[in-house]
Amino acid sequence: MNKRYCLTLDLKDDPALIAEYLCYHQRKWGRVASSINEAGGLGMEIHLFGTRMFMVMEVDARFSFAAKAKADRANPKVREWEELMWKFQEPLPEAKAGEKWQLMERIFKLES
Repeated sequence: MNKRYCLTLDLKDDPALIAEYLCYHQRKWGRVASSINEAGGLGMEIHLFGTRMFMVMEVDARFSFAAKAKADRANPKVREWEELMWKFQEPLPEAKAGEKWQLMERIFKLES
């Protein structure tokens, strides 16, 4: 069964850094995208409003955050990407040290 996860993170409040961040996301890093697919990722979107980002992940039954984190630690290209992204990202006040994207809780769903 497929699942959807929604996560949030802020960008640093610097228009030049935000513009650079957007440029990085217009060019795909193939190995990073492949690592998401290999972990069970079916699709991903990131939306931006001001400095607040919102990510929607569609995943299959193979996906787990723990397994993805372990695979990321073993993947030099993903580690390079994540380290580069910290230049632009600002952890939320609720985040623990070293945490980035925060999992959001769904509080409402409208079904027809």
